[in-house]
Amino acid sequence: MINVGIVGGTGYTGVELLRILCAHPHVKLKAVTSRKEAGMPVADMFPSLRGFVDIAFSDPDSGELNQCDVVFFATPNGIAMQQAQALLDAGVKVIDLAADFRIKDQTVWEKWYGMTHAAPKLIAEAVYGLPELNREKIKGARLVANPGCYPTAVQLGFLPLIEAGVVDTSHLIADCKSGVSGAGRKAEVHALLAEAGDNFKAYGVAGHRHLPEIRQGLSQMHGADVGLTFTPHLLPMIRGIHATLYAKLTKDVDLQALYEARYQSEPFVDVLPAGSHPETRSVRGANVCRIAVHRPQGGDTAVILAVEDNLVKGAAGQAVQNMNILFDLPETTGLQLVPLLP
Repeated sequence: MINVGIVGGTGYTGVELLRILCAHPHVKLKAVTSRKEAGMPVADMFPSLRGFVDIAFSDPDSGELNQCDVVFFATPNGIAMQQAQALLDAGVKVIDLAADFRIKDQTVWEKWYGMTHAAPKLIAEAVYGLPELNREKIKGARLVANPGCYPTAVQLGFLPLIEAGVVDTSHLIADCKSGVSGAGRKAEVHALLAEAGDNFKAYGVAGHRHLPEIRQGLSQMHGADVGLTFTPHLLPMIRGIHATLYAKLTKDVDLQALYEARYQSEPFVDVLPAGSHPETRSVRGANVCRIAVHRPQGGDTAVILAVEDNLVKGAAGQAVQNMNILFDLPETTGLQLVPLLP
């Protein structure tokens, strides 16, 4: 069994990790930490876990995390970088669901996240945990930087086009929408029902923290810098991301065949039949990114539609997928989740 610890188990990604891991056949939940809620049974905070999770929140300083095989950080940015080294020294693998180790350029990270990096020596070691791109590197990792929700959908959507060298990479456009849970489980005015409900707006147009992460990933695929316009929007729904991606074709290519070939062996990327329009509710609660490809009027613009659950393939589910790779388990173990409908 894999002894698992979760730091920050009181947020949406934390409870999503618990939902998935409590049914994982090779996992034993060893510790779920929270300074504020230490001593409270996890199921008292999250009644949906009654009968499935029988441990209480513990203090992160109790020493239980050092007894784990792997620790997930479902914490705000800036926490994992302060604790990762001690865990790694104790022989514990670390999967960070925040952004502490995603961006390789320390200066860029500090600019976008507004703080000094506490563990710069670990940045180079961390492996970016997008399995469809870095599977082999993940296998040998001690520290995995789990991708962000927007970056997962955008990179999976553009990946086949960039790898094949069939688009103008200087003018890529990602028009993306997310549900309110992407902002986390905290009290903020913009996430109130009366603010987010019956409303639709863009935000972060001048620059969003996920922009350098997406650019870094796309540039890795291309082997050179790419030009990207990324505009996020907030939708009046709880879960889900919808990414509409635009790229100018530089070669005549069968988009459907290209995508089907690239993802035919990927268990969590579903290329839909030609002409499809994927819906966010088709992936709710599941660790899958559904993709449809279009070439309107047979012109030179490729339009890629990608949907995912921001809390699963965009966060906790992908983290468990990375754990499975780390421990040489079938990637689908514990993740064959049927989407919820309605």
